[in-house]
Amino acid sequence: MPWFARARLLAVVTVTAAALTTGCSDPPAKPVATAHTYILPTETARPGESVLRPSLVTDGATRFWLIGFQDGMSSLIGSHAEWNAKGKFVSARIVVQNVDRTNQKFEAKRQLLVASDGRVFHVDSFTQAMKRQPDEMMMGSFVRTEFDLWFDVPKDAQITKVRLFGEPPFGSVTPSKGVELPVR
Repeated sequence: MPWFARARLLAVVTVTAAALTTGCSDPPAKPVATAHTYILPTETARPGESVLRPSLVTDGATRFWLIGFQDGMSSLIGSHAEWNAKGKFVSARIVVQNVDRTNQKFEAKRQLLVASDGRVFHVDSFTQAMKRQPDEMMMGSFVRTEFDLWFDVPKDAQITKVRLFGEPPFGSVTPSKGVELPVR
């Protein structure tokens, strides 16, 4: 085989090998947002808080996720004071979203903790204020917010669920019975 034929063959083999090698390797994967998915940054849980695998529930025109839970706290520090629990402090970190075309009122005082023995406990207004969390808020159409619900419950209470109440859809006359999410 003449030298120019060998050179041409070597060039063809080199180009083919380069093309095959380059074509087989994928670039590193990057998170890709679709037109229907938000990419939200992760957040670090607070010390002592259990991160929950969020389940999505809807009550009326309100959607809820329970994303964090903490109990057994004997005292809390607010922005100006430390306060001891009558029993023990419990917090539930929730995401709330209005899924209606109209404004909805969210009321923290309606939300409950449920114990293993069936007892229910209301949000503690004093603790809620001390931790600078809302008692109620107007939520615009499709607004989503995240915050804590604070409770002061007896020391012997074994909390198993959070019962969450949303607003009924516009025009409804039936009050909500609530939806429950497990805390463990």
